[in-house]
Amino acid sequence: METTVTEAQCDMRRGYYSGAPGILASALAWSVAAGIAAFASPQRAIWALLIGGALIHPVGVLLCRLLGAPATHTRTNPLAQLAGASTFWLIFSLPLAYGLGLRNPAWFFAAMLLVIGGRYLVFATLFGMRFYWALGLVLAGAGFVLGRLAAPASVVAAAGAAIELVFAAIGIARHRHWLRTANSSRPQPLRGAVGR
Repeated sequence: METTVTEAQCDMRRGYYSGAPGILASALAWSVAAGIAAFASPQRAIWALLIGGALIHPVGVLLCRLLGAPATHTRTNPLAQLAGASTFWLIFSLPLAYGLGLRNPAWFFAAMLLVIGGRYLVFATLFGMRFYWALGLVLAGAGFVLGRLAAPASVVAAAGAAIELVFAAIGIARHRHWLRTANSSRPQPLRGAVGR
């Protein structure tokens, strides 16, 4: 029996608490980087975000389990490959952001807001939630605007932290609401989604 897109999205939402713990873990990494940029050095903050970024998945898994989600999806979920591909895309973008950071550390953080914002757009398909379009576009918009304004690294990193903290709280609330609804076995599909 073939899995529909909606069923695969539902499996991802159930397994990963609609992705909200991952957003929270990312917000924590941005927060640490912002603090280091403000009180130590922007160059060290770059490394803090890179190391913190590598810890987002394990911390997100821990947070999922603390919230009662299994932090896994079914082995046959066809969206798993999309999640993996978007991770590789993010990793492949790191040298570009790092290269910008060598010229100006604030550019690294602005570039990372753009890259991470772009990755969240993929999550709209993974989880079947338009919420991720808003998160991705807000992060990317902040990266563009703060880069154009030549904001200091600490401000750009703090913006990333604040945006993700707000969206993590909204994501947790939305997931709890989704669990309470009678239609909890069916996520809101994207308009025009194939296989609805």
